[in-house]
Amino acid sequence: MTHEKLAAQLAPNLALLAALGEMANITRAAELLAVPQPTLSRRLAALGETLGAPLTAPHGRGIRLTRAGELLADAASDAVARLESGVRRVLEEVEPSSGHVVLGFLHLLGRSLVPSLLRDYRATHPGTRFTLVQGSRQNMLDRLRDGELDLALLAPTPADPAFESCVLSEQEILLSVPSAHPLASRDEVTIAELADEEFVLLEPGYGLRQITDALCAQAGFEPKIAFEGQESDTVRGLVAAGLGVALLPHFEPGFPAGVVEVPITPRASRSIGLVWRAAEPLPPAVAAFRAHTTRR
Repeated sequence: MTHEKLAAQLAPNLALLAALGEMANITRAAELLAVPQPTLSRRLAALGETLGAPLTAPHGRGIRLTRAGELLADAASDAVARLESGVRRVLEEVEPSSGHVVLGFLHLLGRSLVPSLLRDYRATHPGTRFTLVQGSRQNMLDRLRDGELDLALLAPTPADPAFESCVLSEQEILLSVPSAHPLASRDEVTIAELADEEFVLLEPGYGLRQITDALCAQAGFEPKIAFEGQESDTVRGLVAAGLGVALLPHFEPGFPAGVVEVPITPRASRSIGLVWRAAEPLPPAVAAFRAHTTRR
């Protein structure tokens, strides 16, 4: 039998194979698909006979996927994901105003940029539904690559051919120090002057952490780490408590309590941009939001 004919016979069982690959357990896969376990077991056995190789093997009190089963489950998961994407695009072609956008963004951008973008867009597209996901820059890129996000607002934008992006704005990076710190009264500060300071940093994987490490390296030192956090508001709170200094964008709106922002020299900034997967068609609602945001 040719591989085309085999594929045609396997096609009706894509959801079964994908569920088994995800759950690695026949009972849970059957529950996920809402079919009796004996039915699922018989279908798996029949698929194995068709292929000439078993898809599962006994493992303790349960089963495990064979190598053939793993290969088919991986392929089925990819195929189901593409089918779901296609169904979504079709439904949104029929009714684009009621589409769904999954938008990822850095924690800091949730303070003003994201709310303003969504407010402006929903004024003309009130039926569009958004799922908002926050995380580190690397986490957002990973989830975007895996198809868990449609778009992501990141800083800086990635230099990776797997993604396309459009820069929306530039943010100047400033030194944040406690209000009683000796540097708080300065008009500007060089990065080299911070060599003996203790830093409050975002964890590795965050764009601001990469910028801080790079600026300090250019000045000839590694930052002394007092604390690491996952949100810029937490970092600012630790700075306000006198526990270190930090390199952060301007606080919006207004000014942070207990923290003074001092310009650094040489000047540094970061680009904020909208990012999406390259060479991949977007569902209509996602494409409309991208066009609105980037004015493309």
